[in-house]
Amino acid sequence: MTSNLGVILKKIDEIKIEQLPSGIPEPGPDEVVIKMGPVGICGSDVHYWTHGRIGDFILNSPMVLGHESAGTIHKIGRDVRDLAVGDRVAIEPGYPCYTCTACLEGRYNLCPSMKFCATPPVDGSLCQYYKHKANFCFKLPDHVSLEEGALLEPLAVAVHACKRGKVTFGQKVLVCGAGPIGLVNLLVAKASGCTVTITDISDSRLAKAKELGADNVYHVTKRDGKESANEVVKLMGCFSDVTIECTGVESSISTGLWSTKPGGSYVQVGYGKAEVVFPIVAVGVKEIDIYGIFRYANDYQRALDLVAKGLVNVKPLVTHRFAFQDAVKAFETTKAGSGIKIIIECDK
Repeated sequence: MTSNLGVILKKIDEIKIEQLPSGIPEPGPDEVVIKMGPVGICGSDVHYWTHGRIGDFILNSPMVLGHESAGTIHKIGRDVRDLAVGDRVAIEPGYPCYTCTACLEGRYNLCPSMKFCATPPVDGSLCQYYKHKANFCFKLPDHVSLEEGALLEPLAVAVHACKRGKVTFGQKVLVCGAGPIGLVNLLVAKASGCTVTITDISDSRLAKAKELGADNVYHVTKRDGKESANEVVKLMGCFSDVTIECTGVESSISTGLWSTKPGGSYVQVGYGKAEVVFPIVAVGVKEIDIYGIFRYANDYQRALDLVAKGLVNVKPLVTHRFAFQDAVKAFETTKAGSGIKIIIECDK
């Protein structure tokens, strides 16, 4: 057995770096083993750390964290044909059963048997060597860095959200929330030729949004969602064609719905409370189409193409980088709300 350290969530509020009992894994016929490079910290990682669950996914035993990742192929299974040792890859962190109705309809993100990194009880990829299905690893062009590869994961969420909301050239798009997911939705909407307004309670995040190309920014100070919506609509000069809500906060959901034009689309990306109050009469009277979002399906290659072709620049999202041995400090920094996207470098 060769050493393979992982960042393990032992229980609520306890993260440790430990040797994984299995050492460096061996690939199955359709799998690859990856020497891990950068891994981004997601809000879900922190939520499992602090709460031990997200919805019905409950931490009942220790779990390796991390799912925003990229690395270099270390070993391949006997049936793998499209990848080779030494290839740099981005890892789409879930793989489905391929046989259920959702999979057969092309919506494999809804597969009830999905195995998704760092979603209990499945281990994540925040370790030195990680095994994954080869067909969910995407070879990176030479000019795309491993760090950019790791950031394809949140970018794929935005690609999926904009696809679900039918975002198209020339539209007015409102993004509620300028955290990492709100910012990647801003990037994809701008790449689609849209005018984008974004809201947040943080001036620093709004400044980052402006840096990334937001046409308008709105600093939320009111608790009343409809009052905020009136100001947002005034700022935009019209209602939004598409609203993408990325906070899950009840007042922000209200703002998003009130800001959406009659016949417009509203996409719920952010998760907050399990149940919220929202203006359902306005939704009905305005015939707003509401779309839910759960991860992504068939969106990783699209995300890679956006980066590879220079249509989206994800590099400015990274504000902090930590060596593997400082992973706990990286999580503490994320929990404190510092920066935008924090990267742990597994090979350093």
